[in-house]
Amino acid sequence: MTAVPGRALHYVFKIGDRSKNSFFFRTILGMQVLRHEEFKEGCDAECNGPYDNRWSKTMVGYGPEKSHFVIELTYNYGVKSYDLGNDFGGITINSKDILKRAAEHSYPIAKQGDKSVLTSPDGYKFYIVDTAPGSDPMQQVELHVTKLDASRKYWTELLKMNVLSASEDSILLAYDAKQTALRLTALKEPLDRAKAYGRIAFAVPAAIQKPLFDEVQKAGGTILKPLITLDTPGKATVTVLILADPDGHEICFVDEEGFSELSQVEENAAAQLDKYIHKDPFQEK
Repeated sequence: MTAVPGRALHYVFKIGDRSKNSFFFRTILGMQVLRHEEFKEGCDAECNGPYDNRWSKTMVGYGPEKSHFVIELTYNYGVKSYDLGNDFGGITINSKDILKRAAEHSYPIAKQGDKSVLTSPDGYKFYIVDTAPGSDPMQQVELHVTKLDASRKYWTELLKMNVLSASEDSILLAYDAKQTALRLTALKEPLDRAKAYGRIAFAVPAAIQKPLFDEVQKAGGTILKPLITLDTPGKATVTVLILADPDGHEICFVDEEGFSELSQVEENAAAQLDKYIHKDPFQEK
């Protein structure tokens, strides 16, 4: 393959308390609930991690998934917390309003250089830049890696991402400069993905998935899940390919055709989330 016409879709977080996270993502960060789905058993692609139990998926963001990078919040019923590693760096958001809302609600704000840092209830960091957001406030996702040269080779030569900028200890990548970017930053210590590890997702045309699978297999790359189909009751079926980079970061490539149909905004998504939070026997009242 000479190129992969990929589109950055979302990053997956495991969460332990939907009520606290709903407050953080909706009230503090100002995101909309775009979709909410309930499942009776685990996902074949381990979207909810290695758990074969009842779980839910909630998509939140600043606009429709067809045009915005969003967050997928996966909740496993009865699992209240996950050990946090050092694999995830943070998500950078441009906003003129988030810090004001955080202050109004006395939500803790830390400083790191010219950025303000908000930490989610599960420990995930969000770097807030006090500037106008543009078409999509979410600017970049940062993941930590142990060997930057090996990571650069994997993401650019095998997955065909483009380099937007690079320094001695970091590289910024994207399939298109207008999309939310992926930053890989070198760690000076061993990487630990622990139990809270996430997953980044991209959409590609269905015709690209098999050639991509073949390329990764030929190169000896890690394939966590070969091409498999996933059904969501009452919605479109999608085909996914799940890979892992040299540091074990999970990467999902889903077919654009199926995902575009699956990811339509649901008008009652927020109400559905609130209903299931209220009904949850594991939710602190």
